Amino acid sequence: MALAIPLLGLALLLANPTWDAMWQHHPAHFWLVLVAALLSAVTAYGTGEAASRRGDARVMLVSLAFLSAAGFLALHALATPKVLLDGTNPGFNLATPVGIAIGSLFAAGSTGPIDGPRSVRAMRVARRLRVALVVVLLGWAVFSLLRLPPLDAGAGPERTSGFMVLLAVAATLLYAWSAAAYVVLWRRRRGLMPLAMAAAFVLLGEAMVAISLSANWHYSWWEWHLLMLAAFVLVAWGAQLQWHEERFSGLYLDETVSGTREMSILFADLQGFTTFSEDHEAEQVTSMLNDYFDVAVPAVVKRHGGEVDRIIGDALMVTFNRRGDQPDHALRAARAALELQEETGHVAAAHPGWPRFRVGVNSGPVALSLLGGAGGRTHTVIGDVVNVASRLEGRAPVGGVAVSAATLDLLPGARVVPLGALDLKGRAEPVEAFSLTSLPTH
Repeated sequence: MALAIPLLGLALLLANPTWDAMWQHHPAHFWLVLVAALLSAVTAYGTGEAASRRGDARVMLVSLAFLSAAGFLALHALATPKVLLDGTNPGFNLATPVGIAIGSLFAAGSTGPIDGPRSVRAMRVARRLRVALVVVLLGWAVFSLLRLPPLDAGAGPERTSGFMVLLAVAATLLYAWSAAAYVVLWRRRRGLMPLAMAAAFVLLGEAMVAISLSANWHYSWWEWHLLMLAAFVLVAWGAQLQWHEERFSGLYLDETVSGTREMSILFADLQGFTTFSEDHEAEQVTSMLNDYFDVAVPAVVKRHGGEVDRIIGDALMVTFNRRGDQPDHALRAARAALELQEETGHVAAAHPGWPRFRVGVNSGPVALSLLGGAGGRTHTVIGDVVNVASRLEGRAPVGGVAVSAATLDLLPGARVVPLGALDLKGRAEPVEAFSLTSLPTH
């Protein structure tokens, strides 16, 4: 009911032309639109980073919706006469409804069935769409500034026309659909972000209605500017109130919040670290760890696509295939483990007496979980596969890599030395393990 008030206000203004007075103030328009564009851009960046980090297609499509609005709104700000341009520009005027309408497509797409393998495909497509959207924005700016067809018409988009009405109806329906879907998500999960997103989509749909019916510089015209600003303020405010590490977790797909995935887990820590720490100053221990991690982390992340789940003291935990886009996760993890030992071995050779890494790798089904509550949340992996990887690391040769039979099955051509059936802490049955010495070069 509260979100219906803007439409009621619009109806009253349009029904009483004397109330719908004109107020033409160029600087106010420029800054209002520019601030709305910046807020939308910040939201697009935040959701895009979260989507890329977690491999979540829903949040990536939400990011594209806000990116579209941000880019076209920024162009619309340039349409303000006597601020940056001498007069009005048809292309920049038309930018707002087009940007919001494109955003409605992404918003509706984010509510579709995009779990499982479809999520991986959707992420690939979404990344291409992000590039395409930037290209369209740049092309729109060029065509508008040069007044090339079809952006050379003289009529502004804020006047009632068949095109604008059709665009408004389509976008409004898509935003209404999206808002309803996020209300359903909120009722299942609660939390602020799904509700803030639903409210923002309602406001953007109402803005499209106002755009198609209002006259330039009248109160009804100013209303849709304020509706857009309110939508972006609402989402930005909602994100600000969330725990910063997982601000948009309320929007994640179910499989991101609590799903299972075939993964490989790598654990590494320093044998003899406790003794070294006892015999050296804290500053020396810190320097030693930084020297090691400076070469260990790039070896597993940049060159093999691993994702550091956590670093605790001298211990490093890395996951592979967390986003479901690494079918060769076991090979990546094994290569990363060998390269980690090679790179840290050079550091150790230059510092006799420093402890050396042991590495363990295990593969299998892992639960992706969002843990914690207000004030502290983390997205991590849980399960027996993780526990075995950690225990294998403790039984690996110093300077070597221990892999489980499950991982070895995924490494054709690997050369290993059997370690036998190991009794691992906390497990009733022994685990067959192997010391990995080399992998095929191709």
